[in-house]
Amino acid sequence: MPMPTILLVNDDGFDAIGLKVLKKCLQPLAHIVTVAPLQNKSASSHSMTLNRPLFMKSFDDDSYTIDGTPTDCVFVALHSLFKDRKPDLVISGINIGSNMGEDITYSGTVAGALEASLHGVDAIAISQLFDNLKPNENKNDFEFELATKIIYNITKKILNSRYPLGKRKILNINIPQLSIADYKGIKTTKAGHRDYGDDLRTCHNPRGEQYHWIGLHPLNWQIDDGECDFEAINDGYVSVTPITANMTSRDDIERLDRWL
Repeated sequence: MPMPTILLVNDDGFDAIGLKVLKKCLQPLAHIVTVAPLQNKSASSHSMTLNRPLFMKSFDDDSYTIDGTPTDCVFVALHSLFKDRKPDLVISGINIGSNMGEDITYSGTVAGALEASLHGVDAIAISQLFDNLKPNENKNDFEFELATKIIYNITKKILNSRYPLGKRKILNINIPQLSIADYKGIKTTKAGHRDYGDDLRTCHNPRGEQYHWIGLHPLNWQIDDGECDFEAINDGYVSVTPITANMTSRDDIERLDRWL
């Protein structure tokens, strides 16, 4: 029986520490092919480059860069490197920072996994929360021990049995900033409701021209009924949320029909 193949992608760029850690973690389980953006494409959402050509370049064995978005990476990889046989799984990450609540609509990490699902390939997005780094601590020095343990076990379970979701659905995994000894377990969650701020910095460059720079909002959310991803992470659990590309608000169909 041939060794399974996993396609890795991310939105932090081909040289991101999370991608390197993910590749090393999964090599015992499968043949790994990496196709990642040439530059950081965080918050690129599900965007695709249509107004210029895309260039794929090899930077290591079975590792490539594309000067585009995570969606571009998955689309080009599936229709060039995998024309004859699709990969058994696509994993997007390990993202630097969480992807919870409505943030998933901004996320290039989640979009990479969703793009794979649209082409009939099972997919996972995985993100590592950073909320309290110690002074002088660098994200590149973070061990990712819990994240690699979780993604290894879930990937192994999928490869040895089957993917737990239906078509065009992905697993969105968020990892708390805790050690293996301190985390409490895994919870299946829904996407929560994040509170968004107004962290916009307005400044002037040396020529007196005004510019705007969007900052990072505090990770605040609204408490509601049922376990959401924010609450699980806050309580020390790994959050696993089933996500679908179909964004129809099914609860509102009858209400809208009556209104019309």
